[in-house]
Amino acid sequence: MYLCARRERNRMRHSLKHITLVFAVMLALPVAAKGERFVFTTIWTAQAQFAGYYAAKEKGFYDEMGLDVVIQHPSLTSSASNRLKTDQCDAAMFSMMSAMDFIAQGTPLVNIFQDSMNSSNILVSRWGADPSKMKGQRVGIFNSDPNYLTFIMSKKEGMNYEWVRFTSDINVFLSGAVDATMVVSYNEFCQLKQAGFNLPERSLYRFSDHDYNIQENGVYVKRQYYNTHRSTVGKFAAASRRGWEWVAAHPDEALEIVMKYVRKNGIHTNRVMQKMMLEEVLRLQIDRESKRREFRVRADMVRKASKMMFEAGMLKREVTYKELIGL
Repeated sequence: MYLCARRERNRMRHSLKHITLVFAVMLALPVAAKGERFVFTTIWTAQAQFAGYYAAKEKGFYDEMGLDVVIQHPSLTSSASNRLKTDQCDAAMFSMMSAMDFIAQGTPLVNIFQDSMNSSNILVSRWGADPSKMKGQRVGIFNSDPNYLTFIMSKKEGMNYEWVRFTSDINVFLSGAVDATMVVSYNEFCQLKQAGFNLPERSLYRFSDHDYNIQENGVYVKRQYYNTHRSTVGKFAAASRRGWEWVAAHPDEALEIVMKYVRKNGIHTNRVMQKMMLEEVLRLQIDRESKRREFRVRADMVRKASKMMFEAGMLKREVTYKELIGL
């Protein structure tokens, strides 16, 4: 019995020495340093519209580039533009026309990544009529968006719509309070489909089919930041592109990542809606001419947008392609 107890004490001493040695080795190992911090604010709350950025974060593509990317979402009291202006983030997402407006007003911005190649804007009529023939009718527009193309189209086509502003859902339209409403094809249009609303093609005015096809959302930084962090923004763009390409190749797995962010941010939505959104966002990334995902700002669209906005009195001066991309 004495010998057994002695053996047990020796075994415990040996185990303790082993644990101590392992712990000492762990303490001696260098701690993995985090990459360069880069804070990015999206244009809206968590949803499939930002799947490529979520994927780049979750799959480690940003890490591989040496970046510690923090993805933020705006709130009702803190917009993406306000966060960039007050240096709460390094980059923010804007529509191309919004970015051009900021630049013309004296806030130099540079596009570092473009994830939209086409306009998602659709004017939907409540009564199945052709929206382009509804002069003077009541039209719902986004309260949180400058609605550049909508105003330009109304003025250029002589529609003289009566504007009714709404926040972010389709209830005003479904209630019959307006005769038509603006939607984006990856969000409210999907909501209308889910609601079972009849959407005959004659009741839709797709801006991309009527010489108003202007690219939308891209990621922008201040010109000063761009000048001093060109390597950083280049790495972010490369990893973000890789993220979107991975999403296109793995949409089901990407949807799981999207739902993770949706739940984390307490967003009221559903999987079917997010799946529809993801499919449409990926479709909008295909350039109509090349039939490929190009992730670039098109010079011809910048010229067209600048000319339309300037002629409509929305810009104090025209904005060039070169200044938009930092040349």
